[in-house]
This record gives sequence, C-alpha cells and structure tokens, in this order.
Amino acid sequence: MSISETPPPAPPGPPAAPTNKRSGCLTALMAIFGIILLLPGACALLFGGISISDSGRISSDIAPLVLLGLVVGLGGVALIWAAIKGRRP
Repeated sequence: MSISETPPPAPPGPPAAPTNKRSGCLTALMAIFGIILLLPGACALLFGGISISDSGRISSDIAPLVLLGLVVGLGGVALIWAAIKGRRP
C-alpha cells in the first residue's frame, strides 16, 4: 500500500447565483423609444444641413434647435445601444 501526497478533492462550491435578466418586453420598448428618439436627430441633421447649404452657416435662430435635436438623437442611439447590449453581470 502506498501513501499518496495529493490532498483529497475539495467539495463543490455553492451553485452560481442566477443572473438578473431583463424581460423581452422591456428590451423591445427601449428599442422602440430609441428609434422614436432618432427622428428629432435626423430632422436636426436635415435642417442643419439645409441651413448650411443655403447660407454657408447655421443661423442663430435655428442653431439651438439643431443642437437640441442632435442631443435627443444621441439619447436615442444610447437607448438602442443599451437595449441591445443588455445589463452587465
């Protein structure tokens, strides 16, 4: 009989904690609202581009609206990205 120097195997640990998954309905709503928020961003690009092509610069009365539309559009992109990416564990 030989004596082994290897220790006995460790008992199995506790099972992994379940991940909190987001429901499919919430993901779909986030994506839909993100697409809706893309529309003001597209309009801002359109009207800003028309303003630049007509006068060579954005007029001071439309510039805040173009900036606001771009910010809302970026929010839509972020919302769609968060819906696709999901929650980090």
